[in-house]
Amino acid sequence: MSMQEKGVGENIVIVDATSQVLGRLASRVAKLLLEGKKVIVVNVEKAVVSGDPVMVIEAYKKLFNVSNFRDLEKQGIRRPRNPINLFKRTVRGMLPYKKPKGREALRRLTVHLGVPEGLDKASFIRFEDSDASKLPRKYITLGELAKQMGWKGDSL
Repeated sequence: MSMQEKGVGENIVIVDATSQVLGRLASRVAKLLLEGKKVIVVNVEKAVVSGDPVMVIEAYKKLFNVSNFRDLEKQGIRRPRNPINLFKRTVRGMLPYKKPKGREALRRLTVHLGVPEGLDKASFIRFEDSDASKLPRKYITLGELAKQMGWKGDSL
């Protein structure tokens, strides 16, 4: 079955991020964006970051300690804390976002927590190669990671 048969329209692809590995999912989404498709990702808080949860949280929290040498009064670089921006930042790293082609591709990405009302009857794409069932037991969801980093958003 081709992606056009699974998605809503010819240029719109709706991806369900439930139990999908973050990096593999982001690379597949980046490829679709570079092909010119509009990608909508739902249930992003249920995406999975592989690795020991304690180590993953420590690695993400290290990013908050990066200092800024230009303006010493600033605390540091702003880092995303909510699942939507964490996912967008991951996809952005896989796109040539400093070039017009990459910026246009990133504008075609829409990310949602949960499933919005208009999309609840649509068919979703799931990538079999990025399924978390193939991982060993150690992983953490993106929503849990965001909570540990200080996200005060919706309760999951």
